[in-house]
Amino acid sequence: MRILYSTTTVFSFFMSATSILAQDAVEGGQVGEMTISKSDMRAQAADSFSPYAGRDFPTRPLWGDTHLHTSLSLDARAFGVLLSPADAFRFARGEEVTTSHGLQAKLSRPLDWLVVSDHSDAMGAMNEIVAGNATLMRDPTLRDWNDRLNQGGDVALGATMEVIETFAGISGGALPEAIADRRFVQSVWDDFTKTADAFDDPGSFTAFIGYEWTSTEGGNNLHRNVIYRDDAIRARQMLPFTTAETFNPEDLWDWMERYEEETGGRVLALAHNGNVSNGLMFPVETNPDTGEPLTGDYAERRAKWEPLYEITQIKGDGEAHPFLSPNDEFADYETWDVANLGPVPKEDWMLQYEYAREAFKNGLKLEQQLGTNPYKFGVVGSTDSHTALATAQEDNFFGKHSGVEPEPGRWQHVVGEFEATRILGWQMAASGYAAVWAQENTRDSIFDAMERKEVYGTTGSRITVRFFGGWDFDASDGQSRLPAKIGYEKGVPMGGDLQAAPDDASAPSFLVAALKDPYSGNLDRIQIVKGWLTADGETQEQVFDVVWSDERVIDDAGKLPSVGNTVDVETGTFTNSIGAPELITVWTDPEFDPEQKAFYYARVLEIPTPRWTVYEAVRFGDEIPNDVPTSTQERAYTSPIWYTPEN
Repeated sequence: MRILYSTTTVFSFFMSATSILAQDAVEGGQVGEMTISKSDMRAQAADSFSPYAGRDFPTRPLWGDTHLHTSLSLDARAFGVLLSPADAFRFARGEEVTTSHGLQAKLSRPLDWLVVSDHSDAMGAMNEIVAGNATLMRDPTLRDWNDRLNQGGDVALGATMEVIETFAGISGGALPEAIADRRFVQSVWDDFTKTADAFDDPGSFTAFIGYEWTSTEGGNNLHRNVIYRDDAIRARQMLPFTTAETFNPEDLWDWMERYEEETGGRVLALAHNGNVSNGLMFPVETNPDTGEPLTGDYAERRAKWEPLYEITQIKGDGEAHPFLSPNDEFADYETWDVANLGPVPKEDWMLQYEYAREAFKNGLKLEQQLGTNPYKFGVVGSTDSHTALATAQEDNFFGKHSGVEPEPGRWQHVVGEFEATRILGWQMAASGYAAVWAQENTRDSIFDAMERKEVYGTTGSRITVRFFGGWDFDASDGQSRLPAKIGYEKGVPMGGDLQAAPDDASAPSFLVAALKDPYSGNLDRIQIVKGWLTADGETQEQVFDVVWSDERVIDDAGKLPSVGNTVDVETGTFTNSIGAPELITVWTDPEFDPEQKAFYYARVLEIPTPRWTVYEAVRFGDEIPNDVPTSTQERAYTSPIWYTPEN
């Protein structure tokens, strides 16, 4: 184990390297009988002296959000958001904006990129419904929605929930045909793609074109966000795919394939976190949309078109669940497991088909059966905010929708009410952000990094994480001030594949390093989560604490003691008197079996810090009940590294 910590945040930990220079050759010296002049030394060192020259790998993570809604989304506008895609891009790049309820809002630091992912179904229509568009008001349903939404309060909330249920097919109805006019839809899409292009500033800020395909049949959330590598010229050649004809994700993949063939463009998709899919997000036997057995074709197409997964967002965390991982004391984090978005309560059997870790494990089994691992995805965090504000920092959290912005009592306001569940404000998680290891801040570079899965997700803080796997790392590599240089030379980064072990290798080793967010808490520990497939076809998992702060010692039960908690609930403060600003180590799997398929990913935990509910209680003088969480342990999840035996 290697533990590093210091009294300052050392950004050169990831961005630079320290050279060790020979002290006896500064002004020239002798080697054998040959005298080396100062000018000769300069010439010889010209190509190698600077450790930063010629670097061809990403040097910093680019922070963004793949999942943000504006007034163009049917539900967001119904909830009261007034901000446009242009407002969302301005806010993300660091400008101050006025929120839908008149508050001033700004990020602590700009984001590097943003995907505005408004719902493709009825995109832009709700603006016209609320405004009372004369043509649309001929439809009695739209006229009723207009009247109730403009009344505000509980009446408007009831209308909004009706809109969502109709939109999702929960109520058995369908959206009125009047809002699906092709000319209208095309004009909205053209305007949106033009706006994204206008805000795209290569090298400074990347504005992606994207949308959310919103499959929610019966309230089972199988949403996918589609991200374009392209500009408006290509993107507007085909309208976004909708659920008007189908809720089957395979039909979305068909659309994506047609788009690339017909336009020459590039798209990828990522699935919404699956904790409200009621067991449908990660099937292992039959396709829930067709009832047919899963096939190799399904596995290949899902792996191709969905290289990423949203592991954490406002509607809870999607990494692990305590029912599935009872030995993981950090599995029960911001858990949403009550029901889907409709009338069906959650049952225990559903859980293994909803969480990322279980999908990684089941993917190993499916690869054995189908020849391809359909769940070999990288992970990101994102917000799913319906406010046009990509806020994930606990002290700057603007919530799920604009119906309730920061105000006294927000923690107890109803965020959503469905037949089987009622969601209160305090249950919102202030998650999350996506970090991409791209060489340039451009659409092309970020998209390509997403495709190769060199990405990770956080619950909102901007922890910097490196994770590499290989066969040649040794303990001295954990001393490096530039772990990326060693990592790329000796191994593969997060999202990569470890090939069969060399003959002289006993087990793979992993170089993992993390640097704290300077605006957040120190680091508690880094863990490596391993999953594998046994010889009899069963899946297993284990969580290893590999490096930690504060000189703690693993106890006889194999557990690392808690780092402690400095949160003062009365004042909404904490101190970084515990934890470490940075952690780095090289870890070798002590239980490696070269015959077993496996995956490894890193989970980085901060020390406890105040949850957003505490910040608001202090600001507004609220009294928070005991069952409302007051602290949180922000975390980062890397994309896995997979190991596959040679045969």
